[in-house]
Amino acid sequence: MGQNTPRFKLELLPPPREKVETIEILRQTNKSTAALAELKGIAKTIPNQAMLINAIVLQEAKDSSEIENIITTQDELYKALTVNKSNISAETKEVVNYRRAIFSGFDIVKKQGFIRVNDIISIQQELVDNTAGIRSMPGTVLKNDKTGEIVYTPPQDKTEILELLTNFIRHYNKIDHDLSPLINLAILHYQFESIHPFYDGNGRTGRILNILYLILNELIDVPILYLSSFIIDNKPDYYRLLNRTNHDGKWEDWIMFMLKAVESTSKNTILRITNIKNQLDKAITKVQKESPKIYRKELVELLFEQPYSKIDFVVNRLGVERKAASRYLRELEEIGVLESQKVGRETLYINKELIEILKQ
Repeated sequence: MGQNTPRFKLELLPPPREKVETIEILRQTNKSTAALAELKGIAKTIPNQAMLINAIVLQEAKDSSEIENIITTQDELYKALTVNKSNISAETKEVVNYRRAIFSGFDIVKKQGFIRVNDIISIQQELVDNTAGIRSMPGTVLKNDKTGEIVYTPPQDKTEILELLTNFIRHYNKIDHDLSPLINLAILHYQFESIHPFYDGNGRTGRILNILYLILNELIDVPILYLSSFIIDNKPDYYRLLNRTNHDGKWEDWIMFMLKAVESTSKNTILRITNIKNQLDKAITKVQKESPKIYRKELVELLFEQPYSKIDFVVNRLGVERKAASRYLRELEEIGVLESQKVGRETLYINKELIEILKQ
């Protein structure tokens, strides 16, 4: 699309049914739905859901930000969350904000059972740490990073953006028993990214809306399925298909991409959860056998909920004195369950085995 190409006119939802329910799409929908249902069941087998949410949400925050070229390391992230929250890099701060925005959205969904346009605005504000809100100034275009060519011009007029967002949220909250919610997820994600309502953070906000939509439709109970790693692995296709749908209005390839993302990510998350559960069981057995005097189930679970633990966490969780908490952590290090690291004045105790699982 060159400089003088007229802007594509974004249609209101829903698109024609025959364009989004082809035989290929329906076949893939069955596979993706089955994989997601298996993930929902496996997730319930983890005794402490906070372990799962914390671990996977942090990985998603890192992956989703990476799509926007916001790069940070897992180490920096955990240190920022456990020790030094003021002296952190801008990139790490953005990832920490993303994590906070996910939890904020999850709370909204649990309390309300639906999402409003104002909720989308507040989630985006958590992400970008400013209150600029919905675009009101014209001039926003999406360009090819390498060539500088304009590939897409989103709606420019604030009234049109608000009209499209109102239409978007109506369909987001609508429970349609005929159309698969996974097909609708692909349609909604395309629409939100095409509206591009904010100056910044549209991609990350859209990816948070994906998981909240799955929760609202009871396809999953907690925020543990994220498509960002799949998008990173297939980034050129993601943007190519998004732009192509914008230009020709053909939905099949885009919906197939998103459905395959759900299937692939569900299977990978099942594997990760299984590995976390196995590692938890191994750690429980090891502590029971080698340090029976300090064994408490809550203590071992804490090490999986907070892969970078510290004395304060143990004091708060177990209600013990600092001296006892310090002894527990040192003993867990002695038997090889944890590894300590000095960060400033603080000593962090790292669950290295869990960190390795999360990096996979």
